[in-house]
Amino acid sequence: MSVETPTDSEPAVPTGDRNQDRDEETGSVETTQGLFGDIDPASIGYGIVGSSIFVTIWQVAAAAVDQTYLLPSPIEVATAFIIELTASATFTLPIAGITVPMTRLTANLAQSLLHYLPGLVVGSTLGVSLGLAMGWSGRLDNALTPVTRFLRPIPPLAWIVFAIVWIGIGHGGAAFIVGIGAFWINFYNAYAGVEGVSTHLKEVAASLGVDDDLTMIRKVIIPAAMPSITTGLRTSIGQCWMIVVAAELFGAPGVGFQIINAAQNLATDVSVAYMVVISLVFLVSDGVFRRVERRLLEWRV
Repeated sequence: MSVETPTDSEPAVPTGDRNQDRDEETGSVETTQGLFGDIDPASIGYGIVGSSIFVTIWQVAAAAVDQTYLLPSPIEVATAFIIELTASATFTLPIAGITVPMTRLTANLAQSLLHYLPGLVVGSTLGVSLGLAMGWSGRLDNALTPVTRFLRPIPPLAWIVFAIVWIGIGHGGAAFIVGIGAFWINFYNAYAGVEGVSTHLKEVAASLGVDDDLTMIRKVIIPAAMPSITTGLRTSIGQCWMIVVAAELFGAPGVGFQIINAAQNLATDVSVAYMVVISLVFLVSDGVFRRVERRLLEWRV
């Protein structure tokens, strides 16, 4: 039986235009280092063009509607953003009770961070810890799987009533809701990461002298599951901002409350301005985390 091999006369398999900008000699793409990692200048150019088209369509549509409360234009949103960024306000530091002068936008952002960060940190820590434990221990997995499968379909917002009753309206209740969302994202990613560790890898580690569970988890399981864990952490960074907006529905102060309050007063330009704030904060935090993720996963290179 003969095996056909491609010849110079045969047509090449199409691969799209993603690799057309590669250097023909080295096969590499020229990139520059930035906050968001290796940046391809050509990709930046395409992004600018795409963003410009989007803003132009948005401006044309807003002009056609000609009602700010229905669809504010980019110029109106930018104006609202500047007003919120320059208007004077104060922010009281928790526990210390010190009042700090800020702008209205930064004060509202700081209010949201007071429940976003604790909810994200606590929820992610608990989720990763339980995911690792259940992924490693078959007995614990069998014992808790019915509970996790029963609770998982319940959306975080369904717990708002208990957040109000148990903790009260404020940062604590909102942090509780955010923490539930972060918990499930990180739990299942950590659990899947442990389950995906190769049996062969564990056997090799055992043959090299790793003979206790704690060392196996610390030296083998966690590093091998780290790509899945970091994916969960990165996902929760973005998803928890969505939960923040909903968690502030019941009166917790912050960016989400401003979005809802402005929309109720038909000031949709202010609502969109605060949506832009959330997007900018996410882009910066996601870029920072991607750099941390690359450091943690350098061993894969």
